[in-house]
Amino acid sequence: MADENPTVTVGTTVYTEDGSALGTVRGFDDDGLFVTTREGVASLSVEHERAGHEFGGAELMWRCTQCGEMGDIEELPESCPNCDAPKEDIYYWTED
Repeated sequence: MADENPTVTVGTTVYTEDGSALGTVRGFDDDGLFVTTREGVASLSVEHERAGHEFGGAELMWRCTQCGEMGDIEELPESCPNCDAPKEDIYYWTED
């Protein structure tokens, strides 16, 4: 029997109704969730490196939806070090 109340967290793969993989959860906000269709942070980093050079550099970071705290993506915390929000409230963010 399928889990009627599945736990969806950052890194969870989500699927369409027909069972096709949609992508990986990378964050949440009041409107729902953010999904990346690329594999892992490394792919996001490659995309980040390719984007925006004509406008200057940008940096891939994590950001808390509750307080706006940001940090190095390589050190993704289990909870926000500023407001103690859970990992589900932390998502990938590109900062100029």
